[in-house]
Amino acid sequence: MKTLTTTEELAQFCKEARQHPYVTIDTEFLRERTYYSKLCLVQLAYPGEGDENAVLVDPLVDGLSLEPLYELFRDTNVVKVFHAARQDLEIFFIEAGVFPDPLFDTQVAAMVCGFGEQVGYETLVRKIARQGLDKSSRFTDWSRRPLTDAQKKYALGDVTHLRKIYEFLAEKLEETGRARWVKEELTVLTSPETYILDPEDAWKRVKTRTTTPKFLAIVRELAKFRERLAQSRNIPRNRVYKDDALIELASTKPQTPQDLGRSRLLLREARKGEIAEGILAAIKAGIECPPADMPKVKKAKDSQQVNPALADLLRVLLKSKTERSGVASKLIANAAELDAIASGERDVPSLKGWRREVFGEDALRLCDGQIALSAKGSNIKIIQLS
Repeated sequence: MKTLTTTEELAQFCKEARQHPYVTIDTEFLRERTYYSKLCLVQLAYPGEGDENAVLVDPLVDGLSLEPLYELFRDTNVVKVFHAARQDLEIFFIEAGVFPDPLFDTQVAAMVCGFGEQVGYETLVRKIARQGLDKSSRFTDWSRRPLTDAQKKYALGDVTHLRKIYEFLAEKLEETGRARWVKEELTVLTSPETYILDPEDAWKRVKTRTTTPKFLAIVRELAKFRERLAQSRNIPRNRVYKDDALIELASTKPQTPQDLGRSRLLLREARKGEIAEGILAAIKAGIECPPADMPKVKKAKDSQQVNPALADLLRVLLKSKTERSGVASKLIANAAELDAIASGERDVPSLKGWRREVFGEDALRLCDGQIALSAKGSNIKIIQLS
């Protein structure tokens, strides 16, 4: 189990990796105490058996640069293979502004190939690689050194088994002609907008029952201040104040430090200094916000506009399509999208791209009365009407 601790060693490994069609990649990180993930370990492997051609990279070693890895990411002749890549890609994008190209995510591919919804790596190792995983090091502090042999073995397993999983899924996608489907799905993962958290939009992630523009204006300012402070200090946003405290502040609208002291939910350190000043300024800005600039929440469609019978038929159609195609249903359409289609909306993901081929076309024909559904035993049959 080789650990690379110098830029030169990493550069040599990446040079060797670029001679192969793909490289498997995983990371270990911590995020409990920071806003941005702290990269603690990188695992890499190119085609081979066992621990052969697999290494660990220690990014915590002084002087080690990951630039050779980023150069590998930019090499379009080598496929970069991850499982559930989103958090890994966020780390590399925040650190270096780079995305692996081309990218392959085995979790997405597995959902397209009939392995169910949000299939875990352990499941694919068992079903495809026919191996078991030692899970004893799953919840470990990867920032502590030295790493134990058990930790190293666990970490390497995340890229060594991934080789067989990738080869199996890539072949299956070619056989079924679905490689394009996976490529469509991965465009979101390689879009900067996926990882750029704009403080101006932070309020949209706060769940609140009150949706009046005046109230939301204060929520927006409080969420914006919290996000900016958390980013600047690299601390979790809940360390500034939690959502329930934010909602309380927006409701009570404290005007002075003394008012803040009466908050039931605000952390003690948030009642003074920079945080307290920021809270009071945010509340003032929210109260003084001109009506034209106040945020507005899109009202959900009136439930009476949704044809419940049609929505139920769409669910039956979706179930039939997923059973026939083997694609996880949640990857095609969720319940809200089915209701939206039944209410007449057409600008929904399930009616676009590869989803339209699998489900959307027939969903629209069902809505237009061009097809009907019949049941025979456990099978659903589509009947052409026009």
